[in-house]
Amino acid sequence: MGPGVAAWGPALYHSVLELAAGPSWRFSTPMPDLKLIAFDTEDLSVLSAHLQDAVLRVGDMAYLPQEKRFVAIANRFDWAKAATIPDLSRQTESAEYERRRAGIRIERVNAAKIQGFDLKDKRRTLALLAVTFEPAGDTDSPEGNVTLTFSGGAAIRLHVECIEIELKDLGAAWTTKRSPEHSDEAG
Repeated sequence: MGPGVAAWGPALYHSVLELAAGPSWRFSTPMPDLKLIAFDTEDLSVLSAHLQDAVLRVGDMAYLPQEKRFVAIANRFDWAKAATIPDLSRQTESAEYERRRAGIRIERVNAAKIQGFDLKDKRRTLALLAVTFEPAGDTDSPEGNVTLTFSGGAAIRLHVECIEIELKDLGAAWTTKRSPEHSDEAG
């Protein structure tokens, strides 16, 4: 992992909060907003599945060392809604998938490191593949590293006292004709 991300400061955090507090708008069929909290690896795997293929900009993330918090705003692909689309419709242009604006909050963060991207490139978009946890030393210890793994080799590693992560839809949702595609890794 690269340098620490102390450059993410309170000003960015407040900008992220302002984005989150903006007007609630919706271009697709209303669905209940998702709100998940992870306190263990089992919870985290569910949260990670809902965040798979989320896209976020570097400028929409903030590490707040004074508050021991990492926050981000992402546009997550709604896999739960995609599962309700019949297989035949998925193969046509008429399929309507959905992306939703969501906030991510990770508490009890003692340190943050980045790899594969520049914090100064605020407009860079990252595609989230997974959120994972690796315990530090003793597997019974709640302390460890939460890693946000992005496509292209980018990553954020957060050293945490324990797993305490919230994913919350922020009300904004819109339709999209495209579903993320993953190549089959055969061989």
